[in-house]
Amino acid sequence: MDKLRNDKGDEAGGSEATSETANSVALADESATELIRGVGLKSATTLNMIDMIGVGPFITIPLIIAAMGGPQAMLGWIFGAVLVICDGLVWAELGAAMPGSGGSYRYLREIYGANKLGRLMSFLFIWQLTFSAPLSIASGSIGLSQYASYIWPVLGNTFAVHETKLQIPVLGTMSASFLLTAGTFVAMGTCIVAVFLLYRRITIISKLSGFLWVGVILTVLWVIVSGVTHFDSAKAFDFPPEAFKLSPAFFTGLGAAMLISVYDYWGYYNVCFFGGEVKDPGRTIPRAVIYSILAVAAIYIVMNISILGVIPWRELADTAKPENLDARRYIVSVFMERLYGHWAGVIATVLIMWTAFASVFSLLLGYSRVPYAAALDGNYFKIFSRVHAKHKFPYVSLLIMGGVATLFCLLRLADVIAALVVIRILVQFLAQTIGVIVLRIRRPEMPRPFKMWLYPLPSLLAFAGFVYVLISRQNFQKEIKYAVVLIVVGLIIYFIRSAKRGEWPFHKAQVEKVVAD
Repeated sequence: MDKLRNDKGDEAGGSEATSETANSVALADESATELIRGVGLKSATTLNMIDMIGVGPFITIPLIIAAMGGPQAMLGWIFGAVLVICDGLVWAELGAAMPGSGGSYRYLREIYGANKLGRLMSFLFIWQLTFSAPLSIASGSIGLSQYASYIWPVLGNTFAVHETKLQIPVLGTMSASFLLTAGTFVAMGTCIVAVFLLYRRITIISKLSGFLWVGVILTVLWVIVSGVTHFDSAKAFDFPPEAFKLSPAFFTGLGAAMLISVYDYWGYYNVCFFGGEVKDPGRTIPRAVIYSILAVAAIYIVMNISILGVIPWRELADTAKPENLDARRYIVSVFMERLYGHWAGVIATVLIMWTAFASVFSLLLGYSRVPYAAALDGNYFKIFSRVHAKHKFPYVSLLIMGGVATLFCLLRLADVIAALVVIRILVQFLAQTIGVIVLRIRRPEMPRPFKMWLYPLPSLLAFAGFVYVLISRQNFQKEIKYAVVLIVVGLIIYFIRSAKRGEWPFHKAQVEKVVAD
């Protein structure tokens, strides 16, 4: 049945239409005529989950504990899960309605008008993705290299550190730190290997994802089972005085904790970026998004409580004591070492490195499809639209994304995470959460195989939640400056490019001139 549906969808790709609605469908099927719909529900959910369960939760547990000063930081995971479930319903509706490759690029374009504001919004999305996608991929690679230094301490040797400062009018001083260690070369090599494995047919990649998924599940299950069997509730629930007092410090800490948890949850939408290669997308995409969020939320909460039942939270929150450094840097390795010995720490480290690589693999797969979709639409460089003649995948986009991610491995991990989250929320997520409501109003006739539950409450809650994460942190202005500069530069590039090409908002003047002549 799925095959019959896919064949019908592919035949529809050759039809011509002049209306905006028909044009949207044609664009969605245009990529389907080039790409192979070979990813089913199991593979789509797997790719989402290995994207979500990267190295993030294994390196951010100490950060989220320190943010709230105790085990009450688990509220960050819980409220973060609620936030991404609300946002996941936004992605589910949009992904089912517009099942081509490209994800947010396609959604923003159609929501705000393909030849109007939507062209600018979709361009800005691709522009920020040029930076945020490689940052995301690099964060997994850097995390992998940091865990590798548990086994090979020499990887922690620093060769060079450099900080670049730039004075920006109005915004003030902006800085970026570059770090070159032996582990940096491991991180770069991780990106290169991921590109090599992805340089092949999508049906083969589905099988590879299943192979990588085994390592992810083994890692998570071992941590959870070990924590549960050695669980000490006195350690896990040793709340400090006034832990739940609703003070300004509590809400500031919760905002910082939610920023970290949102970073760890991100990836639930990965399937939307390669929607043109998904079987029966109207059913598969919403289910993959929702299933992956629910499963990963349960895993994260249980895993974190299990770890806190073995390693006291004060050991993770106290950054002043040098003896706590290992627990903060390799928390799962130290966790296993204390339970079973050094050999267990080594095995856990290898499994986490496997998990981190699986995440890098999945991220690069999804994001490499987005510039491809934009190039097909004429809203990005034409070279990105090139498809491999034999294996039918966007190889130029894959190579460029992988190359930029390799360079970003020179940045510090903490800077990468903070910049990534803020840029994404400002440029992409806020516009999309409100956009699903705008689309319902503008295009009520659009087929929607999946409709958001309790509409429009989830989208409004997601919008409010993302705004809270942005501003309810100490020194939140720092990352917002980077996002503002990125947006301003993107606007300048867009308007110069549009003026030369006679596109929105300059196309009206061009039309009037032609009529007058």
